[in-house]
Amino acid sequence: MSTSFTTLHVTHTNRVVHAVIDAPPINLIGPELISDLVRLIEYAENSDCRVVVFSSADRDYFIPHVDMTKVREYREAAAKLAGDASIGLLFRYMSEAQFVTIAQIEGRVRGAGSEFILACDMRFAARETAVFAQIEAAFGLIPGAGAVQHLSRLMGRGRALEAMLGAQDFSAELAERYGWINRSLPKAELGGFVSNLAQRIASFPVEGLNDIQESCNAITLGSAEAYRKDSDLFGLGVARPETQARVRSAMQAGLQTRDAELSVEGIIRVLGND
Repeated sequence: MSTSFTTLHVTHTNRVVHAVIDAPPINLIGPELISDLVRLIEYAENSDCRVVVFSSADRDYFIPHVDMTKVREYREAAAKLAGDASIGLLFRYMSEAQFVTIAQIEGRVRGAGSEFILACDMRFAARETAVFAQIEAAFGLIPGAGAVQHLSRLMGRGRALEAMLGAQDFSAELAERYGWINRSLPKAELGGFVSNLAQRIASFPVEGLNDIQESCNAITLGSAEAYRKDSDLFGLGVARPETQARVRSAMQAGLQTRDAELSVEGIIRVLGND
């Protein structure tokens, strides 16, 4: 493989690409990770790849959220493929790509990390360790990278609003029950299950895979304009004084640090007292 990556460990075997996210300290979405995702998508589109499996090198964190100090930079990195400065539209581009994407989740996926796995075609999680949340409402923000579009379709209105407005952590078992993920499995079984499924799918004729994805997307994938609206609302929200004040308070309480991010409830409680 001639393509090089900074935040991904990538291997390609038997039409399956495995991309392991490794962006210390906690796999935040920043310009480097987004740039690597753009390169990976371009690589997969121009190879014999039929399935991409995403996992994490960090047992505690898959992707916790965006780097709040680099919003402009990661949005600009997304524009190189999406055409718009929007990771939501980049994620949507990936959803429409002619290869299958599977998220193999251990650890925490919150905010745009959750929106990334929602953009994948399938999501499987370790029952003991995976955690899911959309925390944007605690900062006065809309999820701007696809959560509104995906969760409303996957969960129905009431459960989607509970997940997004409540800004609380969901266990893998509850996420499975609500439709956030395909299924939860014991951690010891997760990798083998995903690998077998990926190899099975990759062995099938690519034309049929693409036809199925295209027809499914026509029913379940929100329009580009809907994604663009959510992204624009997020961008406007980030600039609001109250949101800026809440981000500063969260940073002081440990946001984007490894120990504090293990449970964001303490950080959100601080915001509620502002």
